Amino acid sequence: MAIDATTRRFGNVQLRARSFAANQERIVFLITAALIVLFGIGLPGFATVDNFLNLLRSISILGILGLGMGLIVISRGIDLSEVAIMAGSWSIALIEIQQGMGAAPAIMLALCLAVVIGCINGVMVAFVEAPPLFVTLAAGFVIYGAAFWFAPAWVVYAPKESRALLFLGAGQIGGVPVPIFVFAAAATVAHLFLSRTSIGRFIYAQGDNPDAARLAGIALRPLIVFEYALVAVLAWLAGYVWVGTTGSMQMAITQGTMIFDVILVVVLGGISLVGGRGGVFSVVAGCMLIGVLLNAFTIMDVNSEVQNIIRGFVLLAAIILDNWLHPRDEETARQGD
Repeated sequence: MAIDATTRRFGNVQLRARSFAANQERIVFLITAALIVLFGIGLPGFATVDNFLNLLRSISILGILGLGMGLIVISRGIDLSEVAIMAGSWSIALIEIQQGMGAAPAIMLALCLAVVIGCINGVMVAFVEAPPLFVTLAAGFVIYGAAFWFAPAWVVYAPKESRALLFLGAGQIGGVPVPIFVFAAAATVAHLFLSRTSIGRFIYAQGDNPDAARLAGIALRPLIVFEYALVAVLAWLAGYVWVGTTGSMQMAITQGTMIFDVILVVVLGGISLVGGRGGVFSVVAGCMLIGVLLNAFTIMDVNSEVQNIIRGFVLLAAIILDNWLHPRDEETARQGD
């Protein structure tokens, strides 16, 4: 009964958080629609069904990772090891396949490794009370070093004959790439989890005001461990799609800018870095805008350095917009918005 009362008490937190993010989501969707019209008129080959399917397929992995990052940011945390979890767990699994392990056990091995790492991150944040930024940053380096020591290769290839291993990334259903369905399914489950379950409301309450959530009876320490485990599961799922799409796993991505792209789509869509605001639609909005921009840049043959500069400015603009739409003064910092 106490849990039910707490759920009702904090149910309005999620509704308020969604309304705060709605303005930014609408702005991002409008910008995306305007860019689609502009590029459709000005870029040959942009406004085609095949290009739109390729666009959606290209953002599916980023979107799945964004769902995990969005969940942890809503709770007022962050996970800079998410890409490393994806790459490290699947690199080890693919090495085991090359040494004779079956595809199904290797898939479960990758999942178990990811969840264990996620739980360790959660324990360090919740029980040791170390800052999540530094915990997950250090975890990313440890994962990279350990995985590269175990699988000393920049690229680990998947067996081409394994349909179970490659279908989520390379398959098609009715002419539509399977990664699009995977992202859509993951987004639907994440939305239902955050909006229709008690734990989802507790996550919003934690991000809105952790002290008030703790006083209301929410067990924050186990909840934090659970949140980081969920991020790891989504990282595993993104890696599953990655392996099927590319036929390999590249450890080099842990040293690249992909984790910042994940943070970009989360903040751009309307999930505030101060926690308690945003949702799955925020991630979808951010992914669509970044996907349209990157697709247009590819057609225009814009070099990667210029793309990085533009992404940096977009991230900065998103942070400024977040601060403008959701100002926090001393009173809101203490009591929640």
